Amino acid sequence: MHELPQQLVNGLILGSLYGLIAIGYTMVYGIVQLINFAHGEIYMIGGFGALTVYLALPHSTSIWLALPLMLLGGIISSVAVAMLAERFAYRPLRNAPKLAPLITAIGLSLALQQAIWAWYPNATNPRTFPQLPGGPYHIGSVTIEPADIFILLAAPVSMVILGTFVGRTRTGRGMQATAQDPDTAKLMGINTDRIIVVAFAVGAAFAAVAGMAHGLRYGQIDYQMGYSDGLKAFTAAVLGGIGNIYGAMLGGIVLGLAEALTTAYIQNVPGMEQLGGGAWDNVWAFVLLILILLLRPQGLLGERVADRA
Repeated sequence: MHELPQQLVNGLILGSLYGLIAIGYTMVYGIVQLINFAHGEIYMIGGFGALTVYLALPHSTSIWLALPLMLLGGIISSVAVAMLAERFAYRPLRNAPKLAPLITAIGLSLALQQAIWAWYPNATNPRTFPQLPGGPYHIGSVTIEPADIFILLAAPVSMVILGTFVGRTRTGRGMQATAQDPDTAKLMGINTDRIIVVAFAVGAAFAAVAGMAHGLRYGQIDYQMGYSDGLKAFTAAVLGGIGNIYGAMLGGIVLGLAEALTTAYIQNVPGMEQLGGGAWDNVWAFVLLILILLLRPQGLLGERVADRA
């Protein structure tokens, strides 16, 4: 039990990372009812964009000076790819059967993975990511790294910024109208194409923040990291209620805590010694998803999609 505070903090950090990615899923789905399975690769591209900027800077550049430039580079990379994907992959299929854009998203996910693998030198091996200096910091029995602090600050700040943007700005109100009834919104003079592009761009920007945060925390990135983290972020969005911004972050926190606690403690349960450790983290994440969907299909804070019609 003396490890419980550390495991709770680990779960909170992991959940915050999932929540940052899940925001993008929930933004796009809430407006165009599209599950963008390529969003995990948008997150991965944000990490590689940040790393590219860092490698282009002079070696003497301070990491604190490089950090905002890396973040900007990652955001520009992710937003550019997301906007191109919306324009050329998803927009032509907007009125097609639901299965068509879903298959397109899966194909785009694989294509983006291979594009990074082909473009980036030695992308098959994980690439070393710069680390923040200082730390680790000790608070009682809890140890925390500077990158963990970055994640814990970035997640709530991003959620509040996005919630304020959607609830208080003219574009945000346009998003709400488009999500409720795109045809009526268009008749009311709202440029729904622009609103959808903004949704893709905003979701991609937060995914880029998560991509850089991943590199800072784990010290490396690779071209396949978007697959597993993207699936977990999608799980987080469903857990919280897909289409709900605050639900996506809550779902990420719940998933992160569940993953940290189960992998740490379930191996201590008699008869379940083989079911613990990091190799089982994906299993317990989806076990949690199944349980939540059985007990509350609309998610923790969401509502049934059918009820929104």
